[in-house]
This record gives sequence, C-alpha cells and structure tokens, in this order.
Amino acid sequence: MLVSANRLIGTPILSMQATAQIATVESAIVDPDTLKIIAFALGGGVVGKSPAYILDVKSIREYSRYGMVIDSIDELVEPDDVIRISQVLSLNFNLIDLKVETKKGSKLGKITDYTVTDDNFTVQQIIVKRPFIKGLMDPELTIPRKEIVEVTDYKVIVKDEEKVIRARAEKEDFVPNFVNPFRKTEQSPASTDNQNPADTDTE
Repeated sequence: MLVSANRLIGTPILSMQATAQIATVESAIVDPDTLKIIAFALGGGVVGKSPAYILDVKSIREYSRYGMVIDSIDELVEPDDVIRISQVLSLNFNLIDLKVETKKGSKLGKITDYTVTDDNFTVQQIIVKRPFIKGLMDPELTIPRKEIVEVTDYKVIVKDEEKVIRARAEKEDFVPNFVNPFRKTEQSPASTDNQNPADTDTE
C-alpha cells in the first residue's frame, strides 16, 4: 500500500507494552542516498512537545489507520544513538519544497508531497506542484521513482520524458500477523443471530 508522507505527520505511536499512545510523528527523516524514510522524529505524549526522540522504522511492528505500533518505549532512541540516522539528520535534508527539473533543465515545479510504501517506507512517487502558467493545464504532476535520476540539496532531477501518473495512492487496510490490542473487537450481529439453540442452557 502507498501512503502520503504528509498523512504520516501526526500519526500516533502506540506501545504494545503500555497499550497506549506514547508519542506522535513530527517529521520524517529521509535518506537522500536511498530515497527511503529511515526514521521518524517524534513529539507529544511522554516524549514532550518538541522532537526529542527518534523512531527507527525497523522498530515499527505495524502501520495502519490506528497508528504505528512498536513493542515499548525502549524502542525510541536519541538522535545521536544511531550513526546513520545521525548522519542523515546532520544533512538537514527534506524532500518537501525541493525544485524538480528535467535533465535538460526544464523546470517542472516544487515537491509538495510524496508517497511511500507502508512496509519499508521507500519513496515511490513525488508529487509536484506546477508553476502558475504551466499549472493552468497541469496543476500537479505525480512522478514515479524510476524517473528520478539525481537528488541534490536543492533539487530533484528527473528524466527528460514527463511520465505523469494521476492515480492517487491506494488506501487499503494493513492486515497484521499478530494481535493488536488497539483494535476493538466487535461481535458481529450475525454471529449472535446464528447461535446454535443447542448451545443455550435450558431449564
């Protein structure tokens, strides 16, 4: 399933051990070398109002509409605890608002959002807002990962051909392979209606 990066902001972080929300996602930490979210900066809940702790995506057991589920608060680390995460943070890299150009120098616009897979948070598409004049015909471009040829501190360079994908990201429920205590179990009315009379105690 693909999910919008903007939609990830504010996502609850849920602890299996505490069976409660312990934080929220403040921002995504994207590795420019792999175009993959490698961690999330957290705030709120027990970690405070400003981002003070980092959640490595490897620690996420499930991502769904309920939030991101982890084992316990012990999964949260400080920015300097993981070398690669610390290195990427020092770059102060952010895909949002980067300019997008073709190899020939044609300006396509600025990135306003991007989509990632919900299993490993790899960037799959960039959403580009077109300049005003070009935007009259095509206000927004959706460019797939395979069209990206270079990423710098200031811009993303794509192939000369503008292959536009206008489909929105899929919206599907993720089915976990373990019991999620944050899901409310509801008894289906049909299960009550179809109860075997033999299973009911009689006088």
